[in-house]
Amino acid sequence: MEIELENEILFDVALLLIAGILFGRLVKKFKLPNVTGYLIAGLLLGPSVLNIVSANMVENLNIISDIALGFIAFSIGSEFSLKYFKKVGAAPIVIATTESFGAIILVAAVLILLKFDLKLSIMLGAIAAATAPAQTIAVINQYKAKGSLTSMLISVVAIDDATALIGFGFASTIVNMMNNSKDFNLVSAIFSPIYEILISLVIGACLSLIMKLMFRWFKKPSNRICIIISFILFTYWATVKLNGSPLMACMTLGGVLTNIYVDMDKIVEITEAFNPPILMLFFVVSGAGFQVSALKGIGVVGVIYVVARVVGKWLGAWFGGVITQQEQKICKYLGPTLMPQAGVALGLVAAAGRLVPSYAPQIRVVILCSTFIYSLIGPAVSKAVLVKSGEIAVEK
Repeated sequence: MEIELENEILFDVALLLIAGILFGRLVKKFKLPNVTGYLIAGLLLGPSVLNIVSANMVENLNIISDIALGFIAFSIGSEFSLKYFKKVGAAPIVIATTESFGAIILVAAVLILLKFDLKLSIMLGAIAAATAPAQTIAVINQYKAKGSLTSMLISVVAIDDATALIGFGFASTIVNMMNNSKDFNLVSAIFSPIYEILISLVIGACLSLIMKLMFRWFKKPSNRICIIISFILFTYWATVKLNGSPLMACMTLGGVLTNIYVDMDKIVEITEAFNPPILMLFFVVSGAGFQVSALKGIGVVGVIYVVARVVGKWLGAWFGGVITQQEQKICKYLGPTLMPQAGVALGLVAAAGRLVPSYAPQIRVVILCSTFIYSLIGPAVSKAVLVKSGEIAVEK
């Protein structure tokens, strides 16, 4: 039985990779990013359509998603040079805050104005803050996008993880007080997201120091890729164990390392050489995990959520750009690139469900469906605005 399962995993992984390559090439004919093809390939092979890759197998392959997210976060962090932040100042932090809370406020406000339950409105608003970096970064890497908008985008989607956690923490506090739970602890509710952020920063920073020492002893690329993989995986594991944010910890790992290690360009080069099959498999598996049948249950709440979240992020990013005096293309085009949602948002669904158990199924359906919609539309929108802003020079 165990041998059969192992053999099935080998077959499914091989099939998913081949399908990803083929559909990535196919969507190029329609001038769409590769990641859209990967998602479509997974959707077709998954339980929602052909069911060649079963729901149980998709669940078994979730470990690939964790590995891929760790590498994505590390790569984002490696762009966090202090020289860049000295140049742009606090703008990325301000914009990440305004776009996150723009989504929270608009989603919650629209739902409340339309007479939906207050607790449901607050919880959906809180989840709306989270942005998934994977798809946007995949588009940036595919088309080699470069420029001030791209640099700001990378910084904002990284910081967004922290602002989303803080926003959800405040929303949880409000809902807990409304529930009037006997076990409610105001101090714990306020400081829980702060602890989550701090422990993630500490783990990432400490392990980056050890990682730097390891690179001094091991110079060969073959040894260094082993160090990179092991430290990213260990960072992810340790942060989960200590109830932190693994994405933020892996970003910190890359962010601190890029500022204390002089030969970071070679590390990035080694990492990028390892990334493609892991990231492709991540997106194809994500596509296979989408439940098309859930779309019929999205309802009015889901439609409002999908639209209001995008508008809220767009207005929030514009406002943040204006008050930090960014150039026009950042104010105008940053918002649409923040559409994708997965990772952190899906993790917050479980927490929201515990706070408002009567609405847990509805929240799950809304977030799953919106994730599916954003995943198909988001990469194409990101590509389009990066082209308009002049930061994608030549389409490949």
